Amino acid sequence: MSFEGDFKSIYTKFKLHFYREIFGSWTMREATLTTVETFCMEVIYAMERPTINEFANFIKISQPNAAYKVNNLIRKGYLRKVRSQKDKREYFLEVTDKYIDFLDIENSYMHKVLERLESRFTKPELEELDNMLKTISTELMPEIPDFQQRKHDA
Repeated sequence: MSFEGDFKSIYTKFKLHFYREIFGSWTMREATLTTVETFCMEVIYAMERPTINEFANFIKISQPNAAYKVNNLIRKGYLRKVRSQKDKREYFLEVTDKYIDFLDIENSYMHKVLERLESRFTKPELEELDNMLKTISTELMPEIPDFQQRKHDA
């Protein structure tokens, strides 16, 4: 079995669909995010309200470089800083509705594929797939933390 080829094909199709939709949407509006800014936003969104320091450390750039990128994203309206209730010196990075609208392009295709999975496979097959995906995420990808389990104060 060629798991590598099949996995790469699925991953590539998700990326290509996203890129096609993004480029298509740029014909109707100004492209306001650079490629690097798009990647930064994806990381910040996935990290679920990181601090600038946490963001900088994760992508392995300097804190001043991260602050510069964050300030540009705030200026463009895709990101905001929210002051910690516990430590008033600390700010969390939070995506705005403007970014959520941008992200919906990617999520809508994922939901379409998931609906197709549910109509194509039996419940036991879907449960097995779910178990495999959880194992991949929690056991086989230890280099990337599970940010969905982190909770920050408001």
